[in-house]
Amino acid sequence: MYRRSALTSAMHVDLNTLYLLLIGTLTASALMTLWERRVHPKRSKELGILAAGFATLAIGCTAASWRHTLPGALGSALSNLVIVSGYLVVLHGVAALNGRKYVRLSLAVLVLLALAWVIAGAKWQDVMWMYPSAIPISFASGMTAFELARGDGRKRLQGQQIAMLVTGTHAVLYAFRALILPWLVAKFGFDFLMTASKITMYEGVLYSVVLPMTLLRLVRDESHVQLLQESQTDFLTGLGNRRWFFEQGARVIRGSDASRPVALLAIDLDHFKKVNDRYGHETGDRVLKSFADIARSVLGPQALLARIGGEEFAALLPGYDALQAKEAGEALVTAFGETTTLSGNGLGIQATLSIGLVQSESAASVLGDLLATADQALYRAKSLGGNRLELSHVDASSAAA
Repeated sequence: MYRRSALTSAMHVDLNTLYLLLIGTLTASALMTLWERRVHPKRSKELGILAAGFATLAIGCTAASWRHTLPGALGSALSNLVIVSGYLVVLHGVAALNGRKYVRLSLAVLVLLALAWVIAGAKWQDVMWMYPSAIPISFASGMTAFELARGDGRKRLQGQQIAMLVTGTHAVLYAFRALILPWLVAKFGFDFLMTASKITMYEGVLYSVVLPMTLLRLVRDESHVQLLQESQTDFLTGLGNRRWFFEQGARVIRGSDASRPVALLAIDLDHFKKVNDRYGHETGDRVLKSFADIARSVLGPQALLARIGGEEFAALLPGYDALQAKEAGEALVTAFGETTTLSGNGLGIQATLSIGLVQSESAASVLGDLLATADQALYRAKSLGGNRLELSHVDASSAAA
């Protein structure tokens, strides 16, 4: 009996030390996340929610270390509710990164937890604290891992994968505590419970450090990807810019062979300067956006489509021979020529375009040379009145054959 009392006292001190460490790391994580809001203004709201979640967890852990000072089960119930609220706020912050919310679900979890504490009362508060109180923590952590896995269709980043692992492990550990640990304690006794509690606290400290760091890394990586994408995208049309086209196009051509041809379309809007002079640059911008939408629809997602100049565009078509590219290009000429773009004052503007086509003859082809050849065919199309497609001389003979 004396030995158990001494062991309990030692473990109690250790757990208090771990509580203090946990409170400190959670507080530091909350402050660090708040600081990051200044660096990432586009994610200011989401980072604010995450900071509030870590701060709420710190408050809940502080309350848990003093829960026995309140009468009955009140201290344990309140601290558990605050801790679970922190996990739910973290879930809400991660969901906000994907544009989603879990407000109603969070409220339902808290109401059910409060009812469970009312039913348990003072008589069963120790059992409730050790086992069932872990269920909502496991649920919230599991939902956080699920939300990270969804990722809103984004390319999965390394920070996202680590955060999924951390929250998933946390969910499994607390599910084990709620569902498996009672049976093990009944078999191996009180010492096993104290060891499990200590392991849970150690893992909680790791969670409080690793999760905030990985979520911050996720936001940073996301910002980096967004900046990279913006540097490769034409702001007006949303198509790739000249730099992106030459970088991606060179990769496509290097990866092509005789069994997988590649065709290139050089595209120019006819008499575009007259559109700007007569209707204004705002209307001209609408025409450019209209072309971009039509080109995406006609050429499909596999085409590398870019704006390489004012009204000059280029499209690389992997897997297209000269005949297939000719059909796609002519379909684009027809679709754009039949489209009416509304000006600012409601006038309908009809514009046309000209296309020059060339097919890559080998993997050794240089994109710049292909574009120059396609430009020659484009100039011929414009000299013939525009609103048409012309093949380069090599492709013209291939199509005829």
